Amino acid sequence: MTIYLKTHQRQFLFFVLLIFSQSPFLFSQTSTSDAVLGKWDLNVTIGDEIKPSWLQVKLSGIETLVGYFVGDSGSARPISKVALNNDMIDFSIPPQWTEGNDLHFTAKILDGKMKGHIVSSLGDIYPFTGTKAPLLKRDAPKSWTKPKPLFNGKNTEGWTAQLGEDKNQWIVKSGVLINPKSGTNLISNEVFEDFKLHVEFKYPPNSNSGIYLRGRYEVQIEDGYGKEPSSILLGGIYGFLNPNEMVAKKSGEWQTYDITLVGRKVTIEANGKTIIWNQSIPGITGDALDSNEGTPGPIMLQGDHGEVQFRNMTIQVPKG
Repeated sequence: MTIYLKTHQRQFLFFVLLIFSQSPFLFSQTSTSDAVLGKWDLNVTIGDEIKPSWLQVKLSGIETLVGYFVGDSGSARPISKVALNNDMIDFSIPPQWTEGNDLHFTAKILDGKMKGHIVSSLGDIYPFTGTKAPLLKRDAPKSWTKPKPLFNGKNTEGWTAQLGEDKNQWIVKSGVLINPKSGTNLISNEVFEDFKLHVEFKYPPNSNSGIYLRGRYEVQIEDGYGKEPSSILLGGIYGFLNPNEMVAKKSGEWQTYDITLVGRKVTIEANGKTIIWNQSIPGITGDALDSNEGTPGPIMLQGDHGEVQFRNMTIQVPKG
């Protein structure tokens, strides 16, 4: 049986066949694109150390790939375009806190893993490996334990200086944990998965510090009184989540955080107001301890930026 098509039908069929024949993305690249999409936890070799990093690749429109990148320091940086050629990706982004050229990232995707190298803004070449970040989807606990002190009010027992005790500038006076000058970070010996954290803090004008949840996600502490809310000011998850309002008190006054973290979901109450409610943290922030997001981690107090004081630190974990 012969099928006769009208002129407009023939034209439409030709148009469809032409699109499909000239659109390899619809066929050969789809699986590769799917393989690279998502969030990646990276381990970068810098000298004798392994530094954490993070990458997100997502689809913008029909076939353009864009994303975000977090280096071993700094905030999440947007990637305007991720080039994809079979199982290879590459992109460049401008320098952030250093001078020099664009950072260049090249990687190969194979069997669900990523391997490549980064050419830094200063021209140094660092190899890295990566795996897909865990989803960390968990239900909120039905009940929590009673608050347990994280800081005993007497000394730094239960905490370790990141750069070693010989470089530990943290001191304790009258029940207050004090970082009098820029130095090393302070890390809790105990590690946690899901928790409720209460902490009171105070800082002088224009100071800067932070609290790292599981040692990976920084809740920013910075003098933000009278400023617009921002992820890089008080109450934000650094570079990722903005608080819904700026509730910072004036410098020199005691302030409070009540932070709940379950999986990736974070709720932050600052100075009695909920400023972030059950929001998902996309990935690790700059200066994280590691990129092993699926494992428990410590509480880390940032001490390498500015002066800050802490007191009345308690933590609760799920019962059972």
